[in-house]
Amino acid sequence: MNPTSMPGLDAATEQALWQAARRVRQHAYAPYSGFAVGAALLDERGVIHVGCNVENAAYPQGQCAEANAIAALVATGARRIRAALVLGAAPQWVTPCGGCRQRLREFAADDTPILIAHPEHGVQVVRTLGQLLPLSFGPDHLQTAASSSS
Repeated sequence: MNPTSMPGLDAATEQALWQAARRVRQHAYAPYSGFAVGAALLDERGVIHVGCNVENAAYPQGQCAEANAIAALVATGARRIRAALVLGAAPQWVTPCGGCRQRLREFAADDTPILIAHPEHGVQVVRTLGQLLPLSFGPDHLQTAASSSS
């Protein structure tokens, strides 16, 4: 197995996610930081949804690429993320921020592969969402709580 791949995610799908994130990253609106990010999500139907970061002069109002890709996924009626790829150009890996890790958790399981990629070098590393957000709180906690209170 390729050190960057995960079981259940073939090379063609990995490449399609990378290409989609690379294309959408070109449309990022990052006039303040100059740090463009692209994200691509694979849903339960095998469809890829993309998003790029959108900054705002009122800094806290900006939106991350992952959040925008999740909104695109939800807008089509999809509800599960089977894989995610985050792409940015930096000397270190560009991983989802803490808030986006929690956003991903709403639609993805602990074993969901998160591919960390560079626009020129491709996928650099793959981690599971559980590795990036250990002991996370998710929808299953609320379903369990609702079941026990009935």
